[in-house]
Amino acid sequence: MKITPSQRTEQFKKGVFSELASLKQKKMNEGFDVIDLSIGSPDLSPPSFVMEAIAKEAMDSTQYGYTLTGTQEFHEAVAYYYKEKFMVDLSEDEILQVTGSQDGLTHLPMLLASNGDYILAPDPGYTAYQAGAAMAEAELYPMPLKEENNFLPDFTEIPEEVAERAKLMILNFPGNPVPAIASERFYKEAIDFAKRFNIIVISDFAYSELIYDGIRPVSFMEIEGAKEVGVEFNSLSKSFNMAGCRIGYVVGNQTVINLLRILKSNLDYGIFSPIQKAAVTALRNGKDFTEQLREIYVSRRDKLIGGLRGIGWNVESPKATMFIWAKVPDGWKSTEFAYVLIEQAGVVVTPGSAFGKYGEGYVRIALVQPENRLLAAVEKISKSGILRNITDINGQPI
Repeated sequence: MKITPSQRTEQFKKGVFSELASLKQKKMNEGFDVIDLSIGSPDLSPPSFVMEAIAKEAMDSTQYGYTLTGTQEFHEAVAYYYKEKFMVDLSEDEILQVTGSQDGLTHLPMLLASNGDYILAPDPGYTAYQAGAAMAEAELYPMPLKEENNFLPDFTEIPEEVAERAKLMILNFPGNPVPAIASERFYKEAIDFAKRFNIIVISDFAYSELIYDGIRPVSFMEIEGAKEVGVEFNSLSKSFNMAGCRIGYVVGNQTVINLLRILKSNLDYGIFSPIQKAAVTALRNGKDFTEQLREIYVSRRDKLIGGLRGIGWNVESPKATMFIWAKVPDGWKSTEFAYVLIEQAGVVVTPGSAFGKYGEGYVRIALVQPENRLLAAVEKISKSGILRNITDINGQPI
């Protein structure tokens, strides 16, 4: 039997992530110690009270039916979290549970964009944005994130004819792969731009708890007019190390949320009740845990940054997320450099070009290993000799 994939499937390619995984496995099969800093998957455990809640509820035989939707208790916990954390009031119809934020981010574009429309998205940006555009048969229009603009989009660079055809604009701050932070002023500019061109804003806020150095996180929903123009997705994956639980939510514009609610009623049957119970506990009682989590990431960040700078790779210290967005040494392309790191040092990072055209010249390094492994990665890079040709600002070898 001949199976012919649809044209849409051509948009979903394995790309460099699959190649990196294959090369990593090859090196491991050859007996090399490989340290993987490429995937943004937390290596830490959830809070003990979350695991205890899942274990307790999972022993209740009545919890194994379809939940169909998010429970009222879960929605109330989301509302509580937003009120306590961001002073944002949310009503029941402004909240919807999703199976992890990526679930909503990839499905929502189908409901708001069509063939011939544009979706404005950060470049470099999370790869799920391209998948969502492909499912909608819309065209992703890149908003470059440049160092000279603090890695924030410049709305004045978007041609008016593009803005007129745009249905959605995706914002991701704190960001992945670029750990940039948005200000209230920036969000106000985004809202004004969205109103001018009738564009729905999607804020991807998955790293809301991973902001450091005393900086206060800013939710898009805090800004006047946000609910009028858009929604915000969040997840418990990164904030509470619950990535495998697959639970998140979207808040904001009632009309947009209702469209997604209708679609989900045709796609899934809800999230396992014990996971919902655990999520409620995390949202209501997780403040101390998230403070401790930030301390761990800051310590890891400082150890790795200090180590890399010590061997001549002068990378910037991020103010948020679990990622370092590091410039590759002069003379290297990002993919070439990432592959050489695996081959010669046994360290896996993600080339910036995997996230879009404007990611070239960088690699993303994830802080997803204990400090001793991060320092071991520094030592392996140093011993490999890859950085031996780096020079200081006076052109002298380091």
